[in-house]
Amino acid sequence: MNERLVFIVAIDASDSRLDKYLSLQPPISSRSRAEYLIDAGLVSVNGKLAKASYKLKPNDTIEVEIPTPKATDLKPLDIPLDIIFEDNDVIVVNKPAGLVVHPAAGHEDDTLVNALMAHTKNLSMKFGEDRPGIVHRIDKETSGLLVIAKNDLAHQNLSDQFKQRSINRLYEAVCVGSPKTSSGEITSIIARHPNDRKRFASIKDTRGRIVTTPSEDITIGKVAKTSFKVLKDRSSASLIQLKLFTGRTHQIRVHMSELGHPLLGDKLYSNAQASKKISGEMKTELENLKRFLLHAKVLGFVHPTTQKEMNFEIDWPAQEKTFLRKWFP
Repeated sequence: MNERLVFIVAIDASDSRLDKYLSLQPPISSRSRAEYLIDAGLVSVNGKLAKASYKLKPNDTIEVEIPTPKATDLKPLDIPLDIIFEDNDVIVVNKPAGLVVHPAAGHEDDTLVNALMAHTKNLSMKFGEDRPGIVHRIDKETSGLLVIAKNDLAHQNLSDQFKQRSINRLYEAVCVGSPKTSSGEITSIIARHPNDRKRFASIKDTRGRIVTTPSEDITIGKVAKTSFKVLKDRSSASLIQLKLFTGRTHQIRVHMSELGHPLLGDKLYSNAQASKKISGEMKTELENLKRFLLHAKVLGFVHPTTQKEMNFEIDWPAQEKTFLRKWFP
């Protein structure tokens, strides 16, 4: 069973944010873990789910469900891992396209987590859920670099770096068409799409304009910030570099789609009109790749123990690299 915690807010703690208050309470003891519990719907105030920014009042009753670790239920998956770096604290892995990062419906035992469990018994269980070691994630069809935590201290340190936006994450992608400017920055508040639970979208105001600044009127979503730079342009499609300042679900895919340039091969965020811009030959070769073209190329962080700056770079997989050389020489 999950562990249940109950806190009654004292007068001297009133007006504190919910996430800050919880970060000071054992066994939570960190802002990132408090935010994880809140986002997972495991925290209620006076019987109702509340946002991390909720300002507490005297005698508020906070209830928290701490998930019981489920790692023992996971099955190891003996498949080769492309490990770029490993020590006692972290693993940096090059995830192939087609591999889901952690167990979910339809992928209970064929994920990166299952493969990691076959590789080592040392994976963090910081948040007590069935995602041992996972500090961040990339989509199934996305290839590239991920850092894995092998113990709770490393997990906490890396989570804090992501929270502080000090992690260096550079992606490469191919988008449909050519952006109007050679570089740019996109900021919005991303939430789950109101009509399609598989998709995410930027929140819009009553005039249909994308909202870029949080306000008290906005009760859902999180700020997302992406910058892009065009590396090579063919008019029908462009090779671009993207930098993530935040790490929201489907962030790059949402931002590029709403910019009018969905990622090549992204069936969820593209449309028939975008598909018409791609030549038959390119379209055929893309179908053979069986993915959208997004690659986590660069990952940089400060090592949680040595405090040394760690920087890694990995090229596209071989088949995708051949595609890029042909169409973006």
